[in-house]
Amino acid sequence: MKNPLVPIKATIRDIMEETHDVMTYVLEAEGDAFKNFAPGQFNMVGLPGAGEAPISLSAIVDDDSVHHTIRAVGRLTAYMEKLGKGGHVFLRGPYGRGWPMDEAKGKDLVIVGGGLGLAPLRPVVQTVLNDRDSFGSLTLAYGARDPQDMIYRAELDSWQSGIDVLLTVDNVPEGAQWPHAKGLVTELLERAEFDPASAVAFVCGPEIMMRFVSRRLIAKGLSPENIHVSLERRMRCGVGQCGHCQHGSAFVCKDGPMFPYAQVSPFPDGLL
Repeated sequence: MKNPLVPIKATIRDIMEETHDVMTYVLEAEGDAFKNFAPGQFNMVGLPGAGEAPISLSAIVDDDSVHHTIRAVGRLTAYMEKLGKGGHVFLRGPYGRGWPMDEAKGKDLVIVGGGLGLAPLRPVVQTVLNDRDSFGSLTLAYGARDPQDMIYRAELDSWQSGIDVLLTVDNVPEGAQWPHAKGLVTELLERAEFDPASAVAFVCGPEIMMRFVSRRLIAKGLSPENIHVSLERRMRCGVGQCGHCQHGSAFVCKDGPMFPYAQVSPFPDGLL
């Protein structure tokens, strides 16, 4: 059995610019350790001397590449930008518990993302579109600060032919063309059509956004057990041994990062 703490070398095959500060790195890793992952799982991406960071797997693809969508916010991502195509990073994983796709089969699915939170939700959309008859209605509500901060713009446009895509931004620059909503992503939920008695919701974004989205979904009739949120904590080992990511009685890296809202909302540092 492969030691889960031993990193695997990966080559940066391509870099796709999503926004001014968000890039999708297409990596080619040695071996087949990353071929089969569950939507919502993550890898520890690292460089000697620069550290490691937990990054969600952001695409289901036909080839052997590994996709990570990353915002340049720290030392590791700054190093990765300097490496460019052909550079090498190291991966450990995939780790964690992904979105409960089996639980969602046969039900209406509501996906709510904020900003970069769409990255771990993108494989969910791809999975549903690849097996459309196994799911009920699919609504994607996605919000960002402004139109230029939205990731996967081309895919958002193409997805609208197969699912209900609702988009909103906080601000529209003067003179910009924006045919969608302006305001909080929670307001989009009033336009979402689903059966709350048989619906499942997946939510990923800033914690304050997830808190209010979850409350709005509960007000619309969803059970807290059927609302799943993605938590981020200071994950270091990825296997629940170091204790850095403990969240109440759970370890985010091992027991999550996807949790039922009903499980995490009672925790003192949780989504109250």
